[in-house]
Amino acid sequence: MPTTAPDAAAPDIVLVTGVAGELGSRLLARLGNNPDLERVIGVDTAPPRPEILRRAGHAEFVRADIRNPLIAKIISSAKVDTVVHASTHAHPAGPSRRGAVKEVNVIGTMRLLAACQKSPLVRKLVVKSSAAVYGAGARSPAVFGEDSDLGPTSPSGYAKDAVEMEGYVRGLSRRRPDITVTMGRFANIVGPDVDTVLTRYFALPVVPTVLGFDSRLQMLHSSDALAALEIATLENKPGVYNVAADGVLTLSQAIRRAGRIELPLPRSALPSVGTVLRSARIVDFSADQVSLLNFGRVIDTARLRNDFGYTPRWSTRDAFDDYLCGRGIRPVVDGERLADALAVAGRRARE
Repeated sequence: MPTTAPDAAAPDIVLVTGVAGELGSRLLARLGNNPDLERVIGVDTAPPRPEILRRAGHAEFVRADIRNPLIAKIISSAKVDTVVHASTHAHPAGPSRRGAVKEVNVIGTMRLLAACQKSPLVRKLVVKSSAAVYGAGARSPAVFGEDSDLGPTSPSGYAKDAVEMEGYVRGLSRRRPDITVTMGRFANIVGPDVDTVLTRYFALPVVPTVLGFDSRLQMLHSSDALAALEIATLENKPGVYNVAADGVLTLSQAIRRAGRIELPLPRSALPSVGTVLRSARIVDFSADQVSLLNFGRVIDTARLRNDFGYTPRWSTRDAFDDYLCGRGIRPVVDGERLADALAVAGRRARE
């Protein structure tokens, strides 16, 4: 992806999309307390949580839909020079209308990038993408690098949206080579306050898995995701970067750490289970998510450490444990009591 030299001017007026979400709202608050920034504007169709706004410093919220061409007027009238696109959805946590999510991911991104292209003052674009662009399948490499081929295994879904979105970003880079573009492909984000399809999955008392498979999962703590976005906003780090924590957990390890009960099922049965969970408004399994649970995905973060200059503070294991602790997830079965009961049953069987 074409980028400019990393010596562009520091940002003065920053616009952040997706500030109703957990990551976007926390970034808005962080930037709003930065005295070096002249103005920080957050846009979304709903405001951030009140406690976020109270500690957002001089940041301001504008109710706006990036799918509306009026976003161009906001960017031009406010003289925005840096745009942070944090409103993309890889896997919405709960059941949602697929058409509405696709509009935000694809149409919203098109409108936002068109507005950036038209404004001569915009000189930096930061995009929150997803590692889901690599897909997950039987022929996937053990580790994905930033130069790996893109392409989700399913012909539709949230991962396909991310691939399309990145295509639009590359198009903008060709048309406006003067804009510094930083794109982060984030692994699954977890944390005490994060609500995603994956965090809801591991909160299920009985966790359905694919029979015969034990996928490798890589995660990212929400505080590390925030730090990476902040660095990309304040500094000039052109390029594409995988953003994930060190280390991996297998699916079975994660389920045991969460104290859940694993329920191995044939892959053909998972769509039916997903329909039940979706109907109960618990969690929304997409084809992309089923593929991830089936085959797993691990991404290489050497470029993040060496070129971007950031090493996540939390490992995958520690990030997952902090999510469990922060959400108050307790084992479904008390391990000590179960061991005692099994010991008693063993003694009785021998008598």
